[in-house]
Amino acid sequence: MVQDRSAERPWLAAYPPGIPPEIDADALGTVIDLFDRSVLRFAERPAVTCFGATLRYREVGAAAQAVAAWLAANGFGKRADGLGDRVAVMMPNVPACPVALLGVLVAGCTVVNVNPLYTPRELAAQINDSGARVLFVLENFAHTVERALPDMPSLERIVLAGPGDLLGLKGRVVDLVSRRVKRAVPPYALPATSTLRFEAVLRAGRGLKRPAVAVEPGDIAFLQYTGGTTGIAKAAMLTHRNIMANIEQSRLWFRGDDDGGGQQVAVTALPLYHIFALTACFLFFFRMGGCCLLIPNPRDIDGFVKTLARTRFTNFAGVNTLFNALNNHPKIGTVDFSKVEYVVGGGMAVQSAVAARWKAITGQTILEGYGLSETSPVVSVNPLGLKDWTGTIGFPLPSTEVTIRAEDGTVLPFGVPGELCVRGPQVMAGYWNRPEETRAATTADGFFRTGDVAVMTPDGQIRIVDRMKDMILVSGFNVYPNEVEDVLAAHPAVLECAVVGAPCGESGEMVVAHVVLRDASVEPDALRAHARASLTGYKVPRRIVIQDSLPKTNVGKVLRRALRETGVGAG
Repeated sequence: MVQDRSAERPWLAAYPPGIPPEIDADALGTVIDLFDRSVLRFAERPAVTCFGATLRYREVGAAAQAVAAWLAANGFGKRADGLGDRVAVMMPNVPACPVALLGVLVAGCTVVNVNPLYTPRELAAQINDSGARVLFVLENFAHTVERALPDMPSLERIVLAGPGDLLGLKGRVVDLVSRRVKRAVPPYALPATSTLRFEAVLRAGRGLKRPAVAVEPGDIAFLQYTGGTTGIAKAAMLTHRNIMANIEQSRLWFRGDDDGGGQQVAVTALPLYHIFALTACFLFFFRMGGCCLLIPNPRDIDGFVKTLARTRFTNFAGVNTLFNALNNHPKIGTVDFSKVEYVVGGGMAVQSAVAARWKAITGQTILEGYGLSETSPVVSVNPLGLKDWTGTIGFPLPSTEVTIRAEDGTVLPFGVPGELCVRGPQVMAGYWNRPEETRAATTADGFFRTGDVAVMTPDGQIRIVDRMKDMILVSGFNVYPNEVEDVLAAHPAVLECAVVGAPCGESGEMVVAHVVLRDASVEPDALRAHARASLTGYKVPRRIVIQDSLPKTNVGKVLRRALRETGVGAG
């Protein structure tokens, strides 16, 4: 029997002054309403900066409306059954990406965000599952589309964008920009009858009227694909209401002011096809009249640091691996963080050693937050003005309910670890074409089951312990990889680390640490001794595997699953 404690929200008493407990999600309209208001209100402000060039709000608005007009003229939009045609966008952070995203929405269609690093198999699977009819793709990845095309029968049109599109970059500059994004464009051959350039779409669309389409808050804005808790790729249906609610929740929490002094400039290094950057960087700051500094390739840390060193910016969002990489760059000291209002960390657990070094180098405290694709994404975050990193994910946002539950659904008391469950206006409408998955992820009283193990403090702060699927069971004792990783990361010789479980005849599972060293002379025994000083015996890694690098997702999350599949090695 589920114990109903939905009315118990201890975090409200701990809210900073001026933060309301609730929002009116029904009064916020759609993302199209946000687009129209911002383009009109902030017409002459910079909206997007990339490769040293800038697009103003009116320019973004005109280009997005041209995309929408072209889509409508070619028969793509909101259908009679109320669903929007699905349009896939497969780009890194280049200017054509946000313009395409907005244009698709203005046309009444649904955006399907696609990782441009996908293999042909992965691309075809996502296009087929979503039923996307159009694909906007950066030409650097057109060769992937070519290989997948025979397996994508629903796809009718392919639009190829160049890295310099919309910025007036020509000739050699475009070639240089293209290589900065990823590499020289590999050869490809796509059908001329169904393929055209992004600039041709803009030219055609500028001569057409913007489509008159009635989009409702409950319509699906994004199909956001995620492995979720099962590892099976599925799409969270994020409605316009979900997205607008999360923007408003975040605006209130961060005291967003679009009538203030100097314009905010948000470093947008995380890719816009990921929900963190999509909502928390791009749409959030578009709502406020801010400017997104787009970083097409954040893995090029040298280039990233050079861009930061010559740019005035006010806001920074990142994940632990990005903070760590910047911490260890020899020229990070050339970057001026004095104008930064706040730094937000999410996507994965921020390690205490990384947070401490970041604070020492930049003077900025990382405000750790938490979210998922299914929650648009922000569930909770630490408050502004935090002096020191807390190791928690802060408090739930306004209109957000959180409970910690046992396997049988019982709500657990403070301090007891259990599954983090969430209810609020930012929680998805369900999984696309997967009603059984939706039911499995929803409690009887309507909370979304996140698959994360967490504890709640008496004042309502939440601390993530780990993913349920990553927990290691050693002789009946739970070992949470995050805790072991946090200890190992504090060793001065450790650059990066990841902890996984491996089968063990004696104890069921054993703890295995995969470590990247900055000092190759350090032996595994020294790392084990370091861990033993802070961890009880069963948590100390039985084996330590020295690696040259760790496998990561597109946003820098370490792929523990890939490490488990490689075996335990020696050490």
